[in-house]
Amino acid sequence: MSSKAIYAFSGDPITYGHIDIIKRACHIFDKVIVAIGTNPEKKYTFSPIERETLAKGALESLPKVIVKSFSGLLVDFAYEQEVDVIVKGVRNPEDFRYEQTLSHVGLSQNQGIETILLFAKPNLAHVSSSTVKALQKEHGATQNYVPLGVKIALEKKLSEQIIIGITGEVATGKSHLANQLIEIGNTKKVEVHNIELDQLAHQIQDDLIEPIYVSLRKKIVEQFGKKILKKDGKINRKVLGEIVFKDLTQLNILNNLMWKPVLVRLRKELKNKKGLILINSALLAEANLLSVCNNRVILASVKPSQQKKYLENRKLSPQQIERRLKSQLTNKEKEKIIKNKIAENNFGKLWLVDENTEISSFAKKIFSAIL
Repeated sequence: MSSKAIYAFSGDPITYGHIDIIKRACHIFDKVIVAIGTNPEKKYTFSPIERETLAKGALESLPKVIVKSFSGLLVDFAYEQEVDVIVKGVRNPEDFRYEQTLSHVGLSQNQGIETILLFAKPNLAHVSSSTVKALQKEHGATQNYVPLGVKIALEKKLSEQIIIGITGEVATGKSHLANQLIEIGNTKKVEVHNIELDQLAHQIQDDLIEPIYVSLRKKIVEQFGKKILKKDGKINRKVLGEIVFKDLTQLNILNNLMWKPVLVRLRKELKNKKGLILINSALLAEANLLSVCNNRVILASVKPSQQKKYLENRKLSPQQIERRLKSQLTNKEKEKIIKNKIAENNFGKLWLVDENTEISSFAKKIFSAIL
């Protein structure tokens, strides 16, 4: 068998489905040329250079792979590259018939080029470039479809958004930092939006009227008792907080009830917002939400004395403060999780901010790095 093969696709953009086929081709051939084609009759979301750049980034860990762009007949490109095997991925019967026709057309050109079909794995058969773009237009979760570098490109191209996270222990100035970035953004004519996941949770626990949220509030009452209800039927978050911050098991139960609806509300919040989006939550790391902000996170911290002062300003007793602090991971633990996730995905950025950080210079660094 030939030692070289071509895997050809439009790559608009590359997905995990494409990557899986390419990896499997690398097990068969010594060298795989990933060929990104352009059909003049087709409208693309990304330019040829952008598609090639995204593919190179997604495939950089595969030493057998070379990424090239081409135009014209694929069999002519294969001939010029001295390759006599084309690898294609097939997800369904429609793909099979389409690739069968293309193979017959290629054979008719008498270049001696053969086509090998690799069938998509069942868990990837639904993944396509068009699907992931449709999801992004509605701010759906795309991290299981594409690498984070591609996810960022989709968010920027289709939604005109750049998303980063702000996290840290309770009372470490996360909201204050976000407001400072908003103010600096205004002076630089950069739209900056701060979305606090706690506030989305509060809306859900208060009075959103959609059936799922009404049912959720009933579940919360069933779990934690009628004592958490106010006279108007809303949840008394102060009483609920006293219960869950005394018992980590109860806190985990509440968080597990809340995360799915919070992420649904987040999608609604993202709608029609442009510019820099700050996803603000103390629990980004431990709740496995780092992919939402593409592993790009600001970790805010303050001195313990300042943190205690912030908590005292919230009218919390020393016992309540101690329980709040014990209920969440420390910044050191959060930092470790974030760094591990960045290493695992080979993608991301962690910025550390404390009371000594000059925010104007920091904002300039952030804006220049991601905008």
